Amino acid sequence: MVGGQIRYSIPEEMKKGSVIGNVAQDLGLDLIRLRSGRARIVTGESIQYTELKTDKGILIVNERIDREQLCGDVTPCSFSFEIILENPMELHPVKILIQDQNDNAPHVLYPVQTGGSLVAEMVPRSADVGYLVTKVVAVDVDSGQNAWLSYKLQKATDRALFEVGLQNGEIRTIRQVTDKDAVKQRLTVVVEDNGQPSRSATVNVNVAVADSFPEVLTEFTDFTHDKEYNDNLTFYLVLALAVVSFLFITCLVVIISVKIYRWRQSRVLYHSSLPVIPYYPPRYSDTLGTGTLPHVYNYEVCRTTDSRKSDCKFGRVGSQNVLIMDPSSTGTMQRIQSEKSILDDPDSPVEVS
Repeated sequence: MVGGQIRYSIPEEMKKGSVIGNVAQDLGLDLIRLRSGRARIVTGESIQYTELKTDKGILIVNERIDREQLCGDVTPCSFSFEIILENPMELHPVKILIQDQNDNAPHVLYPVQTGGSLVAEMVPRSADVGYLVTKVVAVDVDSGQNAWLSYKLQKATDRALFEVGLQNGEIRTIRQVTDKDAVKQRLTVVVEDNGQPSRSATVNVNVAVADSFPEVLTEFTDFTHDKEYNDNLTFYLVLALAVVSFLFITCLVVIISVKIYRWRQSRVLYHSSLPVIPYYPPRYSDTLGTGTLPHVYNYEVCRTTDSRKSDCKFGRVGSQNVLIMDPSSTGTMQRIQSEKSILDDPDSPVEVS
């Protein structure tokens, strides 16, 4: 059984969860019937924009609705679905109308705005009053009054020379062109829609007042190249100045740090009262300035009565006796005497430490 049909009208771009309408009240159904009949939405769309809350009997927004994406240029914009209930079977068609909102700004189609090249419209110096220079073309994807566009001249090199049509965007001369007028003319045109609040777009129009194309090409090419050259030159000059300043400051800080460090070291050494202690390796001792001998080779030697017959000769040093090997003899040891003569008495014992 097909029941009553309901229709709702909502603005586009409603937030998810926003209430569209009270389905139970509008269809004359109570919440018990919605729950017992397992009410649900059936739609042929790939995206389900709405959701039925059976516990409250209301219809809410489930997905963001963009009128331009949903319908394009088709007006009015709407989509439909059915609410089905079981036991007994009921079918209730629902239609949702989408109201357009001014969510899109105008888009300028001509003149084309290019970043690298410079496009200019030519105006001969013999042009009369009302000469059509060019026409600004723009569109707005919104519908209704939100798509109504108006054109205004915002800035101009010579505002007394050109005007812009309010409704059609035509740029025309409002006086006779003279030889005193500059070759390069620049106009800024604002395109505004009729929405609330209104949205706008800006376009720059370059106009060349000249009788020959080579003159226009020379003027605008020089202008573009000079501007780019000046911009690049300024950038590199600022970059070079920053690098030189950084290097200068860094060198200055390093020099001052070294000077301070050396000054502090000299002050510490000047005021220090610690004695200077010579350093000897841990396993060696000084031998009266004649060399070093490891402590492990210091011996205590006793001479016997028959030591005169041996190849070893012993001497006595004033405070310390040192026994070394004589590299010129084989298997013999020579004793160095530094302060006393060689002892001739074989019976007197000698100790070497």
